[in-house]
Amino acid sequence: MSVASPEPHPEDVSRGLAALERHLADVAPVLPRPAHAEHGGETRRVRRLRAEVAEAHLLAGLQEDDTPLLVDTRRVRRRRKAAQEAARLHALGQDPVMRAWQAARVRRLLVSAALVSLALALAWSTAGVQVFAADGAAPWTPGWLFAWLVEPFMSLALLVVVGARAYLSTKGTPLSDRRLVRVERLFLGLTLGMNAWPYLPGVAGAFSLSRLVLHLLGPIVAVAVVISVPIILAGFAALDHTRAGTPGTAASYRPNAPDRYTPDSTSLVSLTARARRLINAGELPPDPGADKIRRALRCGMDTARAVRDALAGPDAD
Repeated sequence: MSVASPEPHPEDVSRGLAALERHLADVAPVLPRPAHAEHGGETRRVRRLRAEVAEAHLLAGLQEDDTPLLVDTRRVRRRRKAAQEAARLHALGQDPVMRAWQAARVRRLLVSAALVSLALALAWSTAGVQVFAADGAAPWTPGWLFAWLVEPFMSLALLVVVGARAYLSTKGTPLSDRRLVRVERLFLGLTLGMNAWPYLPGVAGAFSLSRLVLHLLGPIVAVAVVISVPIILAGFAALDHTRAGTPGTAASYRPNAPDRYTPDSTSLVSLTARARRLINAGELPPDPGADKIRRALRCGMDTARAVRDALAGPDAD
């Protein structure tokens, strides 16, 4: 005989279901939470694209500002610095004091080189003069030793004349006395002749043109230096450092060209007296033309004509 079981109460059913849910929750595995759930549905790709768009907006706004283009780069600053330095050097080069200093420096360099060349040329010719003066004397004999002194004492006398003419040329008073010119030519001619004589055709046992030219080289260089130095120094003395001048713009005949002298010496009387001194010194012919006077006095053509007429006038003597 079976016994009927009592019907479950609804509360018992609810408690059973709740217990079942707790059991299933305890035994079920824990699944990871989706990433988009933590950031409101934004993935890493979305965030990267959002940052890229924001950066593009910022760049677009900054590109409209030209301020970075106004800032000088390092290369531009170097160029500007070099340009400013060149401009200042150019302005300094136009200063009369700087121009005088540059001219004095160049003049000193040229004179030093010329004197060194002259000394070497005379020393070169000393050996040739010694052969001529020794006249076959045995080495280390009195005649052979004294032959070495012939060229030095002639060279010293020649250097006295050259030095005096060079110094006076720097002071604007060229020394062109004909007697001094003859003395220079005499010394140089003696040096040239004594160097060349042992090697001339008919004198030398076996003539050699190369040996003759080699022994003439020293005297020829000495002649060139002696002639050139006074002319160069006279040109430096006539420089006007107050005028910059532009090469190639000066004409041969300038009616109103300013003179290169001080204001108190630009009168016709002073220029005429200077022209007479140049005529007496032999730098101008007795009856010079206007062009020669212009070049000698460094004045305008009209002034040169006036000086020419004054020299040829009744008071010329």
